[in-house]
Amino acid sequence: MRQLFLAFQFLTILPIKVRGTVTEKDISGSAVFFPVAGAFQGLLGVCTALLSVNFFSSEITSGLVLLTFIIINGGFHLDGLADTFDALAVKSSGDPTADRNRKLSIMKDSTTGAIGVIAIVMSVLLKFLFLADLLSSSPSSFFYVFLFLMPVFSKWIMIPMMYHGKSAREDGLGKMFIENITINSFVVASLLLIFFSAAAGILYLHKPFGSSAIILFFLLIAILYIFSLLSTKFFEKRFGGLTGDTFGAVSEISEILFFLVTSLWLQHFI
Repeated sequence: MRQLFLAFQFLTILPIKVRGTVTEKDISGSAVFFPVAGAFQGLLGVCTALLSVNFFSSEITSGLVLLTFIIINGGFHLDGLADTFDALAVKSSGDPTADRNRKLSIMKDSTTGAIGVIAIVMSVLLKFLFLADLLSSSPSSFFYVFLFLMPVFSKWIMIPMMYHGKSAREDGLGKMFIENITINSFVVASLLLIFFSAAAGILYLHKPFGSSAIILFFLLIAILYIFSLLSTKFFEKRFGGLTGDTFGAVSEISEILFFLVTSLWLQHFI
């Protein structure tokens, strides 16, 4: 249970306290429950949409849903997105080692640069547009299922990065996850992702959409897994490895990719 509580402590603003000494094994083991924390956030998003959709337009409802997601995780991943893009914007000096150290230093800087702000704005804007479009053009059951699953997928995507990647720093929370994550944690977290996807699909989408909905779930898993691998290689080349900020950045971008694939599927199968 302490690993479950740690997952919620990392990924939400819930005031959860874990008693006793927290070991690196406890910290890395909490990754197993990242999809559960994502399911909790998805459930809050669905509740927000259900409460507001009868009173407001699809645009306002979408804005309130996004606000709910941002509040419940404290803008944690948006901060990582901004820091990562600020670091990527650093111009090369011709010295790879110096460039790498400067990028890692910028990622630790508490201030946000222009590129980081643009990254946040574009991330929020794109998700808002996708949400508003799905809400107004798709069946309600489809919208709520994928609204619930979106944060489940975006929390899961960090786990294959931890397993396949290496740390860019000699210290930090990201290093603890990367160096202690196990194949068992990866497998169990993936099974939880499949469980949430299959349960939601069978309960709400199987009758109207048939097997195509299940195909979409596994297509999303495959695409996001490949994206996690490509992102890992990209950041290892740019930063020498992964950091907590890069996890947040990929989590944010994966939500946009999730909605992009879902929207394209809707256009061809509905």
